[in-house]
Amino acid sequence: MSRFFKYFVSILLFFVVIHSPLLSENLLTTPKEFFGANIGDDYYLANYTQLTEYWKKLEQESDRIKLVEFGKTAEGRTMLMAIITSPENHKNLDRYKTIARRMALAEGLTQEEARALASEGRAVVWIDGGLHASEVVGAQQIIEMVFQMGNLNDTETLRILDKVILLVACTNPDGMDLVSNWYMREEDPEKRSTRGLPRLYQKYTGHDNNRDFYMSTQSETVAVNHVLYREWFPQIVYNHHQSGPAGTVLFAAPFRDPFNYTYDPLIPLGIELVGTAMHSRFAVEGKPGATMRSGARYSTWWNGGLRTTPYFHNMIGILTEIIGNPTPSQIPFIPQRLLAKNDYAYPITPQEWHFRRSIDYSITANRAILDLASKLHEDFLFNIYTMGKNSIDKGSKDNWTIVPNSITEVEAIIQKDNVTVSSGRSRSYPIKYYDMMHAPEKRDPRGYILPSDQADFLTAAKFMNTLIKNGIAIQRATQDFEVNGKTYPKDSFIIFAAQAFRPHLLSMFEPQNHPDDIPYPGAPPTPTYDVAGWTLAYQMGVEFDRILDGFDGPFEKIADFVPAVEGNVSSTNRAAGYLFSHQVNDSFIAINRLLKSGEKIYWLKNEIQVNGKTYPVGTFYIPAKSSTLGKLKTLSKDIGLHFEGVKAKPKGSALALRPIKIGLWDQYGGSSTSGWTRWVLEQFEFPFELVYPPSLDAGNLNSQFDVLIFPSGAIPGYRPSTSGRARPSSSQNLEGIPEEYKNRVGRISADKTIPQILDFLKGGGTVLTIGSSTNLAYFAGLPIKNALLEKQQDGTERQLSSQKYFVPGSILQAKVNTSNPLAHGIPERVDLTFSRSPVFKMLPDGDISQIRPVVWFDTPDPLRSGWAWGQHYLEECISVIEGNVGNGKLFLFGPEIAFRGQPHGTFKFLFNGIYYGTAKEISIK
Repeated sequence: MSRFFKYFVSILLFFVVIHSPLLSENLLTTPKEFFGANIGDDYYLANYTQLTEYWKKLEQESDRIKLVEFGKTAEGRTMLMAIITSPENHKNLDRYKTIARRMALAEGLTQEEARALASEGRAVVWIDGGLHASEVVGAQQIIEMVFQMGNLNDTETLRILDKVILLVACTNPDGMDLVSNWYMREEDPEKRSTRGLPRLYQKYTGHDNNRDFYMSTQSETVAVNHVLYREWFPQIVYNHHQSGPAGTVLFAAPFRDPFNYTYDPLIPLGIELVGTAMHSRFAVEGKPGATMRSGARYSTWWNGGLRTTPYFHNMIGILTEIIGNPTPSQIPFIPQRLLAKNDYAYPITPQEWHFRRSIDYSITANRAILDLASKLHEDFLFNIYTMGKNSIDKGSKDNWTIVPNSITEVEAIIQKDNVTVSSGRSRSYPIKYYDMMHAPEKRDPRGYILPSDQADFLTAAKFMNTLIKNGIAIQRATQDFEVNGKTYPKDSFIIFAAQAFRPHLLSMFEPQNHPDDIPYPGAPPTPTYDVAGWTLAYQMGVEFDRILDGFDGPFEKIADFVPAVEGNVSSTNRAAGYLFSHQVNDSFIAINRLLKSGEKIYWLKNEIQVNGKTYPVGTFYIPAKSSTLGKLKTLSKDIGLHFEGVKAKPKGSALALRPIKIGLWDQYGGSSTSGWTRWVLEQFEFPFELVYPPSLDAGNLNSQFDVLIFPSGAIPGYRPSTSGRARPSSSQNLEGIPEEYKNRVGRISADKTIPQILDFLKGGGTVLTIGSSTNLAYFAGLPIKNALLEKQQDGTERQLSSQKYFVPGSILQAKVNTSNPLAHGIPERVDLTFSRSPVFKMLPDGDISQIRPVVWFDTPDPLRSGWAWGQHYLEECISVIEGNVGNGKLFLFGPEIAFRGQPHGTFKFLFNGIYYGTAKEISIK
């Protein structure tokens, strides 16, 4: 450790020796020779197809470069990774990969063995580009970087090649092809632009592809996570983005607070070390304009991004946000940006900016990291081992994680006890208050158990596979066992906390406790970089037990992914029909397949007793036909569902389901919220088609659809004018838009589109609205209002200020009316993914027969995970509503029930709404 921190001090004092690349070359094909242009030339972008061809040529020409395929994109392109190191290292690549893995997992190694492996091994560094495809610098610079690392022979490059294994990849090939081709389509260079893309640059998620890294829903994310957490285990992960804060060239680490308390202390210290090396090198090379910390809002709190998820895996994650576009631009004059300060040491002046300079800055940043890694390769390897070992040690014994609430609670007790201490350096509160923070019940868990007899074990299995994709070790019970007096059945899942990636594990099971990030009393809260709380176990609605003491049992480690869960079809002899559970999300896959194949399905509205079992409200019933049993056996095998035969059909009220036609809103350029909803519908095999504003405007919607879905961002705000009508939205220009996309152009307007949607509702259609799209309720005249308005002195109402109420992305718990079909299969209390979400109150003089509250907040403190400033304002506010509009149903889902494909625990609201609104109520006799 001494060399590590001596070097840290030296670069803080700027006593660094930077070797500029020399002109000596290895005579590889240059970008100019291959592309006909230099990387970074004005008005030029290479696409991914060209990148692939060029890298393959360089691989043939250089013994430093080896290409591997590491996945497929959503659109089917091959993802290539360039492994760059010395020819000698390439001969021993498997050995170095094994060392990186052993050091990262830290299992069964003594310190002496770890130091020996650190000496033998090579630092592994990941550098990517192009994740956000419209941020074009990142994808272009990796082309130049691979060329330079294969071509240069200066002292620094050779040292890097000897001591480092560099992994380079474009993380969004689909997007790179789309954006580059879109830019280059214009023959006149000065007309070229990356603006106006016709669709998302990742098939489903667009910009949210950098929000998927703990959930791993998308194929590209799965591929990257496999490299990072299951194959190569790099010590440094560098994720390129843009654009830099106005008046600067780029933002680079270190980051602002809050720092996530689950990390090992070597994470923030390592970020400081690497970030300082980068800023120092910019200064040495005369490249001004790099800011840090307060220069932008990037923090180290959140899990989920390509740069941030590594922190939870003991890896140093680095992000830069740089300016740059192939069309020349200008660094603007912002007076405050000309003043040097502690986290902006080297300001840049206003000037014209060309693309090549952004490429050069990116290469400088890359080489700063690689130079540092080559000099301290043993330290980086030993430090990742140390962090992993620390995690294993914490998970193996009693440990207490101090969170912001721990401090708040003990300070409140101290104040209540009226404890006073002397001022000065020697002041200290009585140690008994410290002991209160370490009460036995406040210990971190030694592990978690997910019982296999929980209602939706199939979703629990999906949760386990999500953890496995992130390198978490999972075990399964080979027989029944007992822990703390409770018996768990065979096939239950067990996750021990004593593993290297414990920080990631804790963030998936434990609530996040975000500090009250408020600069001074009375100030508005500082917005979070992304969500404040994300506990995936809560979002997915899985049942689990936290085990605080050490335990063991008849467990076996799951070697790869969770084996398929076995279903069955029971009591098949002379069955009149079959029952299956509404509590299981995957039951809707069965419903969609069975309806498509001509089977009948009934949704029972009463609890029933069959074969000595109680089946809850909402259970599904399939009448038996000659074809039915075979289909159910196939579904049982393929999905893992259980079907139970009954000798007599259940009697009572039921909803008769039928095949449906679903329209999902989208727009020109794409919508991430629509894309995520599309992904969820596809996973559960719902039939749907995308519908764009021009088609909605054309009307006659009841002849085309049974259900319309409007995710957040679709419906405009309701803004009554003096005439009482809502204001229309502006139209879009069709100039420059290809013919195939012109029928997508437009926005939902208050004066043209909304009346057609309301006619659809009145004609018997069903509309599902999510998040901000619940604004449709106001257009429809439902007797509700925004619950977060407060009356002003002049008698008007305004939205609560952020000083009083602020809830960024967090998980809140609410009460559910489980008797309403919209909530069948959902427990009485549900965890909601809440992101500045709307909530409602009923108008006192309204026709309450039009609406039925389904979910509401019944406590003043609904926060489960994250941050909720002023959460008491939510008490008695309604979150989910069923409304009647004419002959149709309008469902209002304030929370994000399909947020980024994560909250499986609330997917059933979406699924129920689709079928409930169109179902015919009947009586089974």
